[in-house]
Amino acid sequence: MKTLQLTLYLGAAAFVLPLSAAAQPKDAASVVIAMVPKGPIPWFIDCDAGAKAEAAKLGVQYQWVMPRNTQGSTQVQVLEDLVAKKVDGIGISVNEAKSVVGAIKQATDAGVKVLTYDDDSPNSARSMYIGTDNVAAGRVLGAAMAKGLDGKGEVAIVTGELGAAGHIARIKGVKEAFEKYPDIKVVAIEGTNDDLGKAVAVDEALLRGHPNLAGMIGISQVGAPSIAKVLNEKEFEGRKGKIQVYGFDDLPDALKAVREGVVGGLVVQRPTTMCGIAVDHLLAQIQGKETKAANIDTGVTVVTKDNITNYTK
Repeated sequence: MKTLQLTLYLGAAAFVLPLSAAAQPKDAASVVIAMVPKGPIPWFIDCDAGAKAEAAKLGVQYQWVMPRNTQGSTQVQVLEDLVAKKVDGIGISVNEAKSVVGAIKQATDAGVKVLTYDDDSPNSARSMYIGTDNVAAGRVLGAAMAKGLDGKGEVAIVTGELGAAGHIARIKGVKEAFEKYPDIKVVAIEGTNDDLGKAVAVDEALLRGHPNLAGMIGISQVGAPSIAKVLNEKEFEGRKGKIQVYGFDDLPDALKAVREGVVGGLVVQRPTTMCGIAVDHLLAQIQGKETKAANIDTGVTVVTKDNITNYTK
C-alpha cells in the first residue's frame, strides 16, 4: 500500500511530507514545559513540587523559572526569554494582568501553549486558567470574618500586589460577603507587594491609625503571618485576642498563628493540585489532544484549629 502524502507549497518549491508523520503528536519525552511563579515567594514551593511530580509521571522535560521579583515587567522578560528558547508550553502565575498580555500573544503566535494558574490574565491569549475562583474564595474569607466578628466592627484589608487580578477578585468577594452585614465597615485597604517586611510596617500603621479596629484580613500569603507577628510586638500585644484575624494560604508562620489562636482561620488553596493539573493540560494541548480548554476551579479549604492536621493541598 502506498503512503498517503501531503504536499505543502511555498512559492515555487514543494515540500512533501508523509501525512501519517504530520498527524503524529509530539512525543512527550521531547516536550519542554516551563512553569513561572510570581517570584521568590514561599507559597510556590508546593506548586513546584506538584508540577515536577506530574512532569516526571508524564515523562516531559520540566523547568521551574523563577523571576527575580514580583514586577510585571520582569515576568514579561521571562516569557520573552522562554519563547526565544523555544519551549513548548508555559504555565504562569500572573503578577499584573495587563502587563503580560502582549508577551502571552507573542508566545502563542510562536506556537507555544500558554495557560495561567493561581492568578490570571483573563483578557490575554492564554488557553485557560487553573486555580482558585478568587471571588468565591473571597466570599468564604469574608463570611468567616463576619462570623468571627458577630457581624459588626471595623475591618482593615491587607493585600499583596494592588494590581494582581487574583487579589482584586478576593477583595471583591470579601466585600460581597460583607453586604449581608451592614454593621461591618471596611476602613482601609493597603498593599504590601507580597513583602513580609513591608507588610509588618503596613500592619503597624493600620493598628496605630485605627484604634477601634476589630478585624484584619490578609488577602495574600504574607498577610496572616505579618499580622500575627505585629500582634506579638510589645506595642500591640494588648490587642491580641481582641482583633479577629483571617488570612490566605498556609505558610508555617500562619499555621503556627492558628495553633496559638492569634489567627482564627486561613483560606487555603491547593497549589500542589493546581500545578500538577497545569502540566497535564499543557501536554494535552501541545499534543493536540485538548483543543477547547475550559477554566478549572481547584477549590479552597478553610483551615482552623479543628482541621489543621488533616486538610488537603
